[in-house]
Amino acid sequence: MTPTSTTDTAARVALFPGSFRPFTRGHADIVERGLALFDRIIIAIGVNAAKPLDAPEAAAEAIRRLYSSEPRVEVAIYSCLTVDFARQCGAGFLLRGVRSVKDFEYERDLADINRQLSGLESVILFSRPELSAISSSVVRELAAYGHDTTPFLP
Repeated sequence: MTPTSTTDTAARVALFPGSFRPFTRGHADIVERGLALFDRIIIAIGVNAAKPLDAPEAAAEAIRRLYSSEPRVEVAIYSCLTVDFARQCGAGFLLRGVRSVKDFEYERDLADINRQLSGLESVILFSRPELSAISSSVVRELAAYGHDTTPFLP
């Protein structure tokens, strides 16, 4: 089907927001699986005062290098409300990943609020079982104690 309007095109663009500190194999898996659903995915690194992020530009550049051969993936940094940034980018969906029931409950509530604020739908992909234990906070802790984190990073 060929897009006939801006709305049709936007409906196939997903914003994948997060702090990505760091971007893990679990995040990469969500992007790869999301590419089967969307024409374009924008990985959006959110910067907010509650979760300070060291060098978001360096993180964005590392993710860009990871997807340098995939033209359907873009990387951006933003510091506003996620739904506002999604609209600025022309995204019709928010792409999210969940690892557990706890994640699911949080994401469900967030999806409801985002839909109410903007009309945007959230598409939630469940982590593959072999990746569900990987979280950015665990990877950061391992790195802080000098452990090798390469098995958890793409």
